[in-house]
Formats: sequence, C-alpha cells, structure tokens
Amino acid sequence: MRALRRFTVRARLPEPLAALSELVLNLRWSWHHEALDLFESVEPSVWRDCQHDPVRLLGQVPPQRLEQLATDEDFLRRLAEAAAELDAYLTTPGWYQGLASAPRAIAYFSPEFGITETLPQYSGGLGILAGDHLKAASDLGVPIIGVGLLYRAGYFVQSLSADGWQQEHYPGLDPHGLPLTQLRDLSGAVVKVGVGVPGRTMWAHVWTAQVGRVPLLLLDTDLEDNELRDRGVTDRLYGGASDHRLLQEMLLGIGGVRAIRAWCGVTGNPQPEVFHTNEGHAGFQGVERIREYVLSGLSFDEGLALTRSATIFTTHTPVPAGIDRFPRDLVERHFGPSNPDYAHLPEMPLSRILAFGAEDDPTIFNMAHKGLRLAQRANGVSRLHGEVSRQMFKALWSGLDAAEVPIGSITNGVHAPTWTARSMRGLAERRATSRPGSHAPEERELSDEQLLALRHDLRSELVDEVRRRLRVSWQQRGASPAELGWVDDVFDPNVLTIGFARRVPSYKRLTLMLSDPERLTRLLLHPERPIQLVIAGKAHPADDGGKELVQQIVRFADSEGVRHRMVFLPDYDIGMARFLYGGCDVWLNNPLRPLEACGTSGMKSALNGGLNLSIRDGWWDEMFDGQNGWAIPTADGVTDPGRRDNLEAAALYDLIENAVAPRFYERPSPVRWVGMVRHTLATLGPKVLASRMLRDYVTELYVPAGQSAHAVSGNDYAGARELAAWRQRVVSAWPSVLVTHVDTTGEGETPSLGSTLHVRAVVSLGVLASDDVDVQAVYGRVDEADEINGGGFVSLQPVGPGEGDHATAFEGPVPLANTGAFGYAVRVLPHHRLLATEVELGLVAVPASRTEGEAPPSW
Repeated sequence: MRALRRFTVRARLPEPLAALSELVLNLRWSWHHEALDLFESVEPSVWRDCQHDPVRLLGQVPPQRLEQLATDEDFLRRLAEAAAELDAYLTTPGWYQGLASAPRAIAYFSPEFGITETLPQYSGGLGILAGDHLKAASDLGVPIIGVGLLYRAGYFVQSLSADGWQQEHYPGLDPHGLPLTQLRDLSGAVVKVGVGVPGRTMWAHVWTAQVGRVPLLLLDTDLEDNELRDRGVTDRLYGGASDHRLLQEMLLGIGGVRAIRAWCGVTGNPQPEVFHTNEGHAGFQGVERIREYVLSGLSFDEGLALTRSATIFTTHTPVPAGIDRFPRDLVERHFGPSNPDYAHLPEMPLSRILAFGAEDDPTIFNMAHKGLRLAQRANGVSRLHGEVSRQMFKALWSGLDAAEVPIGSITNGVHAPTWTARSMRGLAERRATSRPGSHAPEERELSDEQLLALRHDLRSELVDEVRRRLRVSWQQRGASPAELGWVDDVFDPNVLTIGFARRVPSYKRLTLMLSDPERLTRLLLHPERPIQLVIAGKAHPADDGGKELVQQIVRFADSEGVRHRMVFLPDYDIGMARFLYGGCDVWLNNPLRPLEACGTSGMKSALNGGLNLSIRDGWWDEMFDGQNGWAIPTADGVTDPGRRDNLEAAALYDLIENAVAPRFYERPSPVRWVGMVRHTLATLGPKVLASRMLRDYVTELYVPAGQSAHAVSGNDYAGARELAAWRQRVVSAWPSVLVTHVDTTGEGETPSLGSTLHVRAVVSLGVLASDDVDVQAVYGRVDEADEINGGGFVSLQPVGPGEGDHATAFEGPVPLANTGAFGYAVRVLPHHRLLATEVELGLVAVPASRTEGEAPPSW
C-alpha cells in the first residue's frame, strides 16, 4: 500500500554524540573533508548507501552503532576536535571584520542556491554561483543573509528513455530530512510570514540552512493554513505557468523581506543595510521595502530614494529571452485592489508599481527592468557581459552612449574548497604557509612526473565514476546487467579526456561537436592520439528543443563504435561535477558568442589543473592568455547560423587534432603540457576564486551602497526627503533645459598637441539652478561619423548670466590630448550629491535645442 505521507525520523543521539547533530546541521561540512571523514567513520557502508548525506546517515545508522560510538574514545576525541574546529571557524573574525564603515548585514536574494547535492535547490550556474557566494561570505566573515525558496520537489532528477529522450522525475523532499531547522519565535511557536495575493493571504514557513557563518532562509508554502493552490507555489524550481511563477517571485521578494525581518527579530541580528538581488526574480523585494517606508509615514518617492540607495542588482543573462517577462495585466491583477496588502494603501498606487517593469511592449512587465529601476547600482558577471548588458539595457538610459550606461561588471568566481579535488587541496594547504592566499601547488614542489601522476589519479577516479553512472543509466533505460559487460571497457585512464557539462539552452550549443560526425569519430578513435568525451547537462522540462539536442548526443554516444570513447551521463549535479572538474584534462565550452554571461565551469576545472578549450566568451574572454588553454576562433561576422556553426566546429576539430592532442601525447614527456598546467594553476587560480569575487562586491558595491543608504536615511531620513523632492523638480523641469550657445577660443589656426581649448556654453535652465546640473565638455578622437570615442570630459564652471531668459554661462578648459581627428561636444546632466552617478536618471541635454533622454516614467 502506498503511504499517504512520507517523512523522516531523525535518530536520537546519545548525549556524548550531541555535537554530531551540530556538525550535520551546519553545511560547512560540504567543503570540509575532515568533517566528511568523521561522518564516514560513523558507519562506512551506510555512508555509501545514503550517498554521503549526513542527515540520512543519522536516520539510517543502527541505534546500537550509535551507542557503541558513544563509548568509543577515539571517535569522541575526533568529534570533539571537529566541533572545536567548527566553533573556531565560526567565531574567529574574518577579512570583513577588519574593514571600516562596512554594512552590518547584507541581504542576498536568489531563486536558487547550489550548496550541496543533498539540498537540491538549484538548476545550474545561477544557483551554483549563489551557493559559492554564500560559502565565500562565510569564509571571509561577510555578514550576508541568504534568501530563497524551499522547493519540495527541487528542480528535477534526469534520466533517459531507451531511445535517449530526457525524462524528468520529481521526488518529494521532506524538510525534516534535510539539513534545515524551522524558524520559531522565542515562545517556540513556528514563525509564519504572509504575502498578499488576489483575495487572500498566502502563508509560508521559514526554514534555515546554516552555511558556515551565513544563514540561508528558505520559504515554504506547503502548510495547512494555505489553500491548495498556494500549497503548491513552492513545489518546483522554474515550474508552472506565468501566474505560478509570478506567485513564486512575489513570495521570494516580498515574503523574503518579511522573513528577514522575522529572523532578525528572533535572533537579535541586525537588519540588513544593503539588499542584493541575484537576477530579477526577487525584484519585488524593492516594492515591499517601499511599502514598509510608506507605512512608516514617508511618501512613495522618499521610500523609493531609500530603497534604491541600498539596492544592488546583478544581471546574469545576455539574452532578452532569459529575462522573466509577465503579462502586464497579470501583475496588475496581483497588485490590484483584491490584494489585501495594497487594498487600503492609496500611497502605493498601482500605476507606480507597474511603471517599474515598463518596456517597449506596453502589455509586458519586465522583471529585469524593474530590478534596474529599483537599484542604484547594477553589474554584469564578466567584463564582456558588462559590455553586452550596457548595450542590452541602453533604452533605459536613452540619452547616453552604451559605454556610459551605469551597469558595471564583477567577474564571477568559484569556491575553491568546494571544487578543488582533495589531492589538489592537500598540496595547496602545504603551500599556504610559504605563499599565503594561493591555492595551487608551487611548481618546484612537484616534479613533472609527480604532477602527471596526480592528474592520472584524478582521471582514473573519473573513469571509475563514468563506468558506475553509465551502468546505472543503461539499467534505467531497460538494459539487463548481462548486456552491460562492455561498460567495463568504457574510457581509459591514459586517454586525453575532454569534459562538457552545462544547462542545455540552444546558445550553449551542446551538439556543435556533432557538426561533422565522421571527423569527430576519427578524433575519438585516433590510433595514436585518441580522445574521450564525457558530456552532461539538463534541458528545461518545457524545452523540447533542448531535449532533442540531448537525444542527438545520446544517440551518437550509444553507437557501438564510439560508446567506449564518448558518454552522456544523466542527472548532472554537484556530486557528479566534482569528478568531472577533477578528472578532465580539458574543459570544453562553445557558446554562441557573446551569449555566455560568465560560464564558471571552466574555472572549476582550472583549479584542478584542467586546461580550457573555449570560445572567447564570458570569463574566458578576459582571462585567456595564450598559455592557459586554447581559444576557439569565432565567426562573429557570419550571419547564417548554420554556416557559423560549421566554421566554428571546424576550428574546434582543428585545435583538438593539431594542438591539444599532440601536446598531451608528446613523448618522451609532455613537457609543454605540464608547463601549461603549472601556468594555469599559478596564474588563473587567484583570478577565478569566489573570495576574489566577493571582495570585489564588498569594496565596489556593498560598502558604497551602505554609505549611500546611511546618507539618505540619517537625521530622520532628511537625505531621502531632499533627494525625492529634487528628483521630482528636475524631472518635471528637464524639458526646458536647453544648450543655446557654444563657442571656443584658443585653438588658433593650427591646433597642436598639448594646447588647450577654452569652451564656453550658455545653458537655459528654466527653474533649475546651476548646482542642479553638471555641464560637461566631452572630448576625444572622432570617427568618420564624428562620434567621439574613448575620450574624456571636464565639468564647466558657472561664470554668470548668459544671453536669454534663465540662462547661465559655463566655461572651462579642454586639453588637446591626442593628435589626429579630434572633437568635442557639450552636454548637461542632472547633478546631486546623493546620486551614485550623474547619468543615473538617464537625462541629457545637448546643443541645438535638442534634449536627449525623455523624462523617465513616474517610477
């Protein structure tokens, strides 16, 4: 008989083993090998059977074994050492505690978090990045509070049908069987947070996953207080239709803020001073914070000024299709009069909320646009992605060149303790005393033979894992054990191993390697320099096109002639990834440039001495140096997609055949290969670390945002009131701002390098004052279209009244800093001391009575 309900009963630990529960419930064990060793020693066979899940371990180990361990002096000593080490880790001040004027707490919102495979709340790179962000914050002592949703069925478990079609399974997750604790108030009652939705309140419990020092709050709507339709809101990650997704995002943003308030109230921790949204899914957190300010007596615009000053928005997509866009009328309905949170709050007009998500299509509500409008600071996740994002979102700052759009970039990083193989980490720890801050083995510590042997051992571990997983997959597809003898000969630990694993949207081009099947076959079966390919990845359950790509790869890999050299492993997750990143000699990445925002999988391979073979997209575009791997040439100017794929696939084949494989198989010793491995470890290692990434976030975004938040909130919100009033005044007056006259002196008949122009501009300001604006002379080289490229600017100073009503004259010097074609222009920007940048409002006035940058919508 099928059970009506499934739940997990945790073991009652003997008192001497109490510390074991504390170790299990802090996810620091997911990147701490000594703790994992301790768990394994509880009962090795059970540890293997429960797939290295400490919570399941304590639920399955026999009570008699626990009683035995409670009197085992050696185990108790090791347990005490592990508990003391964790306590020291949690209480010793980190790098962040040495900073002055840093925010006391930072909220970090993400729709998914990849911490460990035992907490399956992630689908791909966005979630893994979020998990690494929290882990690095824990290591550095950055006081982040993570906020997400608890999906009762996670993303999905992937398997294959007999003909290679992706199949999805959604095993139910019991929170009590996960490394989570339920938030309770001081009386012991379970905390619930409510979110207004049309005609009702949707309730959620708050579960806490402790990630080292960092709490991760996960909201769960599967509780009896809810209607059936609301109980399923947190059922699946990225599942359901638009209305379902909108409810998830309202819960994440609005419910997330309320969960933070509740958690801080219960624990006594400080409320966040900075709010960071990882993609647009959590953008409604800004609306909720404006609502909080309105309820406290401030105006909508004052609340907006306070909210924006403390908010950071990180975009992760370089393609419009990757942005969540909802029908405008759906959002209107969910925030309209039937929503109990807004029904009696006229100070929160629906029109203002809808304006945050406005785009060219008036029927659409754009979550990325909302995220950008509600954040004073924004960034992409690689240098190239920053450039792409500035172009992509230029319409929000229509008076500016793309280069001036206020979206910066911080290149992603990866958490080395999580992704570096244990043998590599052992070398790193020995090196740390002589080269602090490094993670890679110093070159002189290992001979070439030792380094090659280490890489061979990691490759051998991968071969064993490939065979194990492949056998399981074929049995799931219907093969009997008697048919699978060939699996024992799949892969060879002495063969050049190339890995490719990622999500399967079309732009990542999973099947580019199949463009010429005959040539790929020759590479796989080369008599002297063979290669072997291990491939993994999940297509979104609703993406039949992606599933077709998976099937194409699987059918080719199933071919009897190549199946010992090429495999597709289903159900790519963190556990599989560790073997791939450690064991692959080369990491392949061939997206359609520039559609890869960052692509951190190659970073993880590099931490283990893997060499990258990649299109110059994402992080590889800025970190490839010619010695740490190979760059696949791109056919950027080719507009026909099929021809472009064929050209880039041919370039990929050429590199493998003529550069990669010959260097790997170089004899008598692959000296040049080892040199590239050493160079990768020494030079890429420090650049790809999540600790570097998080330091960048702290210094470039978190600290400045905290300072801005203090500036507008101090003295009973005096700064917010000033900024809101100024903004309203400037926006309404901007159409009357005109540059009426510009002239120069000092250039002479023949301008020469090093001389100076004196620029004078007359600006009609209407009701504005000269200190409301910054009048700039922009100068530099000009192209054939007279566009200024790569120049600079100087602010012109007011010198008195100009000709005409409400006119002011501004003057200043412009240096002739380069030879050749040179030009200058004059523009007017809004100026206020509390803006993060003067281009923030997207308003620009230029000469000839031409104003660029229409007044922004009423947001």
